[in-house]
Amino acid sequence: MPSRAAPSPSARADGFHPLFICAWLLCAVFYFLQYALRSAPGVMLPELRSAWALGALGLSSLLGLYYYTYAGFSIIAGAALDRYGARLSIPAGIALLAIGAALFGVGSVGAAQAGRLLQGAGAAFAFVGAVYLATRGFPARLLATTVGATQMFGMLGGAGGQFIVSPLIHGAISWPHFWLAAGAVTAVLAVVTLLATPAEPAQAAASRGTLGQMFAPYKIVLSNPQSYLCGFCAGLLFLPTTIGDMIWGVAMLQDGYGATHADAVNRAAMVPLGWVVGAPLLGYLADRLGRRKPVLIASAVAMLALAAAILFLPVGLMPAYLGGLLFGFASGAAMIPYSIIKEVNPDGIKGSATGAMNFLVFSLSAVAAPVAGWVLGHDAAGAALDLQDFRHWGGWGLAGIALAIVLALFLKETGSAVRLPAAAAAVPA
Repeated sequence: MPSRAAPSPSARADGFHPLFICAWLLCAVFYFLQYALRSAPGVMLPELRSAWALGALGLSSLLGLYYYTYAGFSIIAGAALDRYGARLSIPAGIALLAIGAALFGVGSVGAAQAGRLLQGAGAAFAFVGAVYLATRGFPARLLATTVGATQMFGMLGGAGGQFIVSPLIHGAISWPHFWLAAGAVTAVLAVVTLLATPAEPAQAAASRGTLGQMFAPYKIVLSNPQSYLCGFCAGLLFLPTTIGDMIWGVAMLQDGYGATHADAVNRAAMVPLGWVVGAPLLGYLADRLGRRKPVLIASAVAMLALAAAILFLPVGLMPAYLGGLLFGFASGAAMIPYSIIKEVNPDGIKGSATGAMNFLVFSLSAVAAPVAGWVLGHDAAGAALDLQDFRHWGGWGLAGIALAIVLALFLKETGSAVRLPAAAAAVPA
């Protein structure tokens, strides 16, 4: 099959490019699947606890292994995309996710640990790859909108990993068979993506230098203080979803609020479903206003208020499904720093900028997962977890959101309302 060369950067800056849009859609499916597999263990904690004789700290640490390799391989994914392009890099990531899913279904703790590490390593290529393809398939003026739309696919997977997987493993199939089947489906996607993704032009690949130079763009990204502000601001806003909802959300609703398992699963799924709507709409609003910071800060303030209401209002005062849905909607603003980091760094290193962003964001999740398990286990002191345990742990999440708001105040405004007039003023008359 002949290789399809990508258009030059100048050719793709202001138009739509169907081949890259199709490849972006396949990568969005990859992002959907990795989010589903990221959140799926949250609905099978009793089964995993029984199979492996693990407590809160052990389970949280095992499931949190995902974020260690997700963070680390985000650096590799960004560098690989900038040097080799999407056609080789993204299918390689999908293949790693497929192997990791199958290993998790083998049934032993050792295989589950290896599988979780491989899942995180492969998943790191999903969002970084999708944004890389989006910048080639869509006009630059739609950057925040396409980043939000990409996250929409991921959070659909996050919701599906809860309300679709739960009835499956408690009815049609066992939890190990679910993971084996997920590995097979993901492997098929790797082959389809390899065949469908356009190739980079030869001269673009040659211009990226030697293998040893592929990480050089990170020197630029990570020497920029704005990159750290973007990463830690978004990372703190992600924690209530990645750790709070996707690992401990179902347990909190069951053990803390007395919900049935089915009701707890459906209520926890409202948070990623809120992201599905909030991420693209808030991204569109930031593009429409031409300003990133007001949308980001206002949404983070809403997150703080909603999280406090969910945790501390008397049980039953807030409608069961509404709080999670609204909180997820406001959380979608965590994607706005992904646009900012690309705009505060040079155009030629967009893959590395996104890779660095994911590294910073999910390093926080990697650290927070075992800490959350330790805090909950310490508070419970060997007894069953109760509402007070979850409220104490949730207070740390509120502090994290408040810190994210403070960091956002120091971000550089990069929206078109500021950027375009500045660029016009820099052009000699």
